[in-house]
Amino acid sequence: MQPPRVAVVPEVAAFADAAVAGGGVLSDPAGADAIVWSDPSDAEGLRKVLATSPARWIQLPFAGIERFVEAGVITPDRTWTCAKGIYGPATAEHALALLLTGARLLHEHARRTSWWPHDRAIESRRLAGRTVLVVGTGGIGRALARMLEPLDARVVAVNRSGTPMPGALLTGTADALPDLVPDADFIVLAPALTPETRHLIDASLLAHMRSDAWIVNVGRGGLIDTDALVEALRARTIAGAGLDVTDPEPLPDGHPLWSMDNVIITSHTANTARMAMPELAQMIKENVSRSARGEELVGLVDPALGY
Repeated sequence: MQPPRVAVVPEVAAFADAAVAGGGVLSDPAGADAIVWSDPSDAEGLRKVLATSPARWIQLPFAGIERFVEAGVITPDRTWTCAKGIYGPATAEHALALLLTGARLLHEHARRTSWWPHDRAIESRRLAGRTVLVVGTGGIGRALARMLEPLDARVVAVNRSGTPMPGALLTGTADALPDLVPDADFIVLAPALTPETRHLIDASLLAHMRSDAWIVNVGRGGLIDTDALVEALRARTIAGAGLDVTDPEPLPDGHPLWSMDNVIITSHTANTARMAMPELAQMIKENVSRSARGEELVGLVDPALGY
């Protein structure tokens, strides 16, 4: 079997080296069997490249591929892979940091300029015995469940199919959210953003949350109805929000979320390019090697589902 011909576009030396290490040979797109697309923001650029390329497999650089889905670039006549799963531990670490921020009120400590009054300090909580509702059981959700285990949190999960997540006491579907949300001390959002999950957390579900509950979003900003979230936070019908992602994004200067004392925003830094590069290079190497052996690739995208 001939080694797979791989085009890395735009060129990234680490990705090209990974393709060669996996047994591939570098090629231009016009003669490539596979394309490693390295620009997560340029769906139209990929469309133009594919128009003149015979490549049957396309590797995308990030797990969140909604921009490519919405542009109609991802079609069922090719095999698509993305980086889903490999960034799970890094993003889960960030989610855990936001959980602990809410539980220990660290956001309030960071803003104080004098010693805390005792009656407020005693409101800090441990995660032990608390219910953490994890929405989305891909790489992030599974990694977070593992991190929560030694902290003795009670993990409940939600995904599209209801397939049990390791480490969760129970796993339900999105239809069960109205029943699960009222029991959650913390809600962590980490599913893919699809038409079905856009505004998954709306005014109705926010109204089901406990007044001392926190919501953490490390998935995509569009998972939450931002206007409804602002109203819930302003009315203090929920305790707070830890947001690595927002809608819109970047969050404009002067947006109400910036000035709220029960919000912490981390500007989409749960998984930075520096963190991601080694993991993605390893995935490219693995997938090129699998392609050369005729094996199933990792990180496969279902064009019908959009992730």
